[in-house]
Amino acid sequence: MRTLCSSTLIGEFFVIGFAGLVAMKDPDLSMATVWTVSGVAMFLCLVLCGLVTRPGGVALGWALQIALIASGFIVPTMYFLGAVFAALWWASVHYGRKIDEAKARFAAQASSSTPDAA
Repeated sequence: MRTLCSSTLIGEFFVIGFAGLVAMKDPDLSMATVWTVSGVAMFLCLVLCGLVTRPGGVALGWALQIALIASGFIVPTMYFLGAVFAALWWASVHYGRKIDEAKARFAAQASSSTPDAA
């Protein structure tokens, strides 16, 4: 699960950076505000790469997905990109857990089928 979720978060890191560049064109927003918000979100993406397997890591990932969709109020394209990344996040969590379970079953079968060396 960690690999799939981290890949999604790294993709979001870049999308948030590019969305910050687009948001800079809005005359109602100061550059400091845009880069503070974008920087915090980008930093959160990187931190979540390490926290995704810990308790609450997936929930924080979902909070990030909601924030990404909500950023569509500033950059309308982010409604679409946020929805795409929310779907990718769901798939990463869902299929990542299935892969982890399959790996655990395979490891248990492999360890139980090895003959004891005498």
